[in-house]
Amino acid sequence: MTGIETYIVDSFTDKPFKGNPAGVCLIDREISDDKMLSIAKELGLSETAFVSQQNGQNEFSIRYFSPKMEIPLCGHATLAASKVLFQNDLKITKIHFRNIQDLDLIIQKNGEYLIMEFPIYETEPQAAPKELLVALGINEINNSEYNKETKILLVEISDCNILKDLKPDFEKLKKSHNSINGVLVTALSDKPNYDFESRYFWPWSGTNEDPVTGGTHTFLTKYWSERLNKKKMNSFQCSERTGFMEVELIDQHKMTIKGKAQIVLKGELKI
Repeated sequence: MTGIETYIVDSFTDKPFKGNPAGVCLIDREISDDKMLSIAKELGLSETAFVSQQNGQNEFSIRYFSPKMEIPLCGHATLAASKVLFQNDLKITKIHFRNIQDLDLIIQKNGEYLIMEFPIYETEPQAAPKELLVALGINEINNSEYNKETKILLVEISDCNILKDLKPDFEKLKKSHNSINGVLVTALSDKPNYDFESRYFWPWSGTNEDPVTGGTHTFLTKYWSERLNKKKMNSFQCSERTGFMEVELIDQHKMTIKGKAQIVLKGELKI
């Protein structure tokens, strides 16, 4: 039996037990995809990141698994893994992650904040099925679009208070669509410190609701930037745990996500 250094980290929050908890496993030997999926199921979090060091001191590979499948890109698990690595080696101020899509994800430390460079993804118009809206509890929408890289349907509504109070029927939601990984519902914020809000439901590929979702901001940031005519914005995810981040468009292809994370548990996983 061997041990894997394992953490639980709450991402996109400045308080423990808020934000989005992610598992982080530091791997010093090769393990199978089935084993990583089993570990993600055992931890039971929305995602677990598996991190292994590559050639350089600050170069790592990273893979993400939900309890159901491998996820190509995950913002909150990237933030969580970065928090662990920066804490374990105080000399490091920049990290390069390579994911399964061979993206070079650059993360920098800036005081208590971590700044992640992510790609920008486009959305295209796509109708939201009536059955899906009924399952979400939504009567009227402003717009619906689709991002092909993440296979996520975006639904914009007009009231962030309705967004906060949504109580989806997840069994009906899962049956309402057969070709998406999740549905992101978003609205303008009425809070003075935030520009827009969102919630992410993904019973097709993960848990029922992801509390705070960095990966959706790869397309959500440009979506709201075009509507608000702003390149830097503050995002609030109004799930039960809540979480927040600052997003900024850097150029046509690159954006940054700035947030905090809190390590709440460290241990050794026996396999």
